[in-house]
Amino acid sequence: MCQTKKRSTIKLKKSNTINNTVKEQAKTNNYFHSNAFVCFSLNYKHFQVRKMAKDIEVSPSETSFDYELYEGDPDHLRTVVAAPTPAGPYIDPASIKLKHRIGRGYFGDVWSATHHQSATDYDENHEVAIKMLHPINEDQVKVFLSKFEELWVNLKSKQIQGVCCLHGISVISGKICIAMRSYEGSVGDKMARLKGGKLQLPDVLRYGIELAKVIHELHSMNVLVLNLKPTNFLLNEHDEVFLGDFGIPYLLLGVQPPDSDLVLRLGTPNYMAPEQWEPEVRGPITCETDAWGFGCSIIEMLTGVQPWFGKSVQDIYRSVVINQEKPQVPGGLPTAIENVLNGCFEYDLRNRPLMVDILEAFESSKNDVYSEGEWSDIGGTLSNKSKTRSFTTWYLSKDLLRVGDTIRSRKLFNSRKSQDSPVLEGSVVGLEKDTDRDGFVLVRVPNLPSPLRVNASTIERVTGGLTAGDWVRLVNENMKHSSMGILLSVQRDGNVTVGFLGLETLWAGHSSEVEKVDPFFVGQFVQLKSNVETPRFEWPQKRGGGWATGRISQILSNGCLVVQFPGRMVFGDEPNTFLADPDEVIQVSFDTCPGMIVKYQHLEDFHWSIRPLSIAFSIFTAVKLGVSVGKCINAKLKKDRKNHQTSNDSRAPDGNVGSKSAWLRPNIMFKEGAVTATAR
Repeated sequence: MCQTKKRSTIKLKKSNTINNTVKEQAKTNNYFHSNAFVCFSLNYKHFQVRKMAKDIEVSPSETSFDYELYEGDPDHLRTVVAAPTPAGPYIDPASIKLKHRIGRGYFGDVWSATHHQSATDYDENHEVAIKMLHPINEDQVKVFLSKFEELWVNLKSKQIQGVCCLHGISVISGKICIAMRSYEGSVGDKMARLKGGKLQLPDVLRYGIELAKVIHELHSMNVLVLNLKPTNFLLNEHDEVFLGDFGIPYLLLGVQPPDSDLVLRLGTPNYMAPEQWEPEVRGPITCETDAWGFGCSIIEMLTGVQPWFGKSVQDIYRSVVINQEKPQVPGGLPTAIENVLNGCFEYDLRNRPLMVDILEAFESSKNDVYSEGEWSDIGGTLSNKSKTRSFTTWYLSKDLLRVGDTIRSRKLFNSRKSQDSPVLEGSVVGLEKDTDRDGFVLVRVPNLPSPLRVNASTIERVTGGLTAGDWVRLVNENMKHSSMGILLSVQRDGNVTVGFLGLETLWAGHSSEVEKVDPFFVGQFVQLKSNVETPRFEWPQKRGGGWATGRISQILSNGCLVVQFPGRMVFGDEPNTFLADPDEVIQVSFDTCPGMIVKYQHLEDFHWSIRPLSIAFSIFTAVKLGVSVGKCINAKLKKDRKNHQTSNDSRAPDGNVGSKSAWLRPNIMFKEGAVTATAR
């Protein structure tokens, strides 16, 4: 129930007889019982409240009433004013009086204000905080208001207690203003007052557990927060934590603000996941996106240092998105906490834990902290970027196997190779544990007499011929985004979610709307299709024209290809890594290259040095061949000259050839005294 600091004294009349009756019944029965009662939640405790329908005459036009709240002691019943839920979230701008600005953020400013409410029988002034967003295009204000109204209805119907109390929304001077209860402060404010600026581990776990519960409930409503940070964790007078941002960045998806720079900031840079920077390109943003921000917030609460502190927005982008670096996780934490925090910073969102996993880790470590004493930070190291294509525990726990499931050998991310498993395909006939996270299952394989016992992590479920990680194409192509994507989940009823390049969020539909296609793998060479004149992303060209051929170095969770061009020699800061739409490229290999010339051209794509080495080798070969031929010719010439000279010397009169001449037998073919051919 939402409470305010100031409340008018004009209330419905209370009957002393009713109050006395309530107290007497509480003393004897220790609870309220009647034909009508209302349940309220306060301080995370549920109390039963009886509404004395017979004794209180409430007309339909009346807008508020008093009730006595029983909190365990029948002698101390607290009087609470219950105001009716407004018909809608919209607030008259004239009823809001701004006082002074109390904070600034990436999405706007926070103001202290007074919200005046009145009716025929009451008049109230509420101290509120106003989140005044940066201006957005006028034609998109209605879009944002419509999204907020839908969220408002869901929050009111679900009665989520851990979210800040919302009063409503208004538009003041063309800016969207969200009115919410004014709280005592935030976790960030509390940290600023403490020595060292950090919290004790028990407090971190207590806040983390309550926040994880709230975020999990929001995720069940398909609402993403996307702006988790200590300054958005509000505290009341009882040191209870409330989520101060209920998903404003999520509401801004698709809304184009006048300042184009805001498009790249669907959150606060220090706490943003890699896919959050460019959701259409590196997305989609999912529930796992909030895990990254949650992990950053916990680390700041533990260390007192903001992730990527001192870096500019451009430097943070380069560290998180391009270099794939992770925030520093402190050492000395309980094993479960350390593992789940490291999982929060997996670059591939599919490998991150869900909020239910985080909640389980925090709750399991709570007792360990109290039994083992205080936690001390023994320092940590900057986590290296993730290079593995294996599966984490969190990925495996998102789809538990059941008896009767069809399975096949699990393949590594973006790889042709399957994990070591004797099972190619079969069906599950038995489970050794309730969870398949690290357990074994019995699999019936065709043509084998008995089931095989295999590790559940080496097999994956197949439904309708599809499994998570498959490449699919939309049967009915959509021109707004790529038609090829990666299947992120497939339910047993046939419902699927797919990540498509060009979509900020997951595409949800039925398996009949997609078809399986040949996958791309890391290490493959690709080239733009011949009919692509204007690609989605920049693509280099060869020296003589035509598109260059590159090698896939990474595949994002929405199918976006990260392509490097080892065949290009670049200088300085010239880029050599580009993005590609999988729907615009074809695979290139020696098998697909016709003729020796094309095969050699593809050989040059492996490394830029192949061409100069080929030229150098050709020149060396030509020189070597030339020298060899020259030597042969020279030797032949010498031999011919020698033979010619020998022939001439053989016709000399005395047969003497210098000092080395040998005796020659006289020519008996000529008669004595005959003139020889050489006689003059």
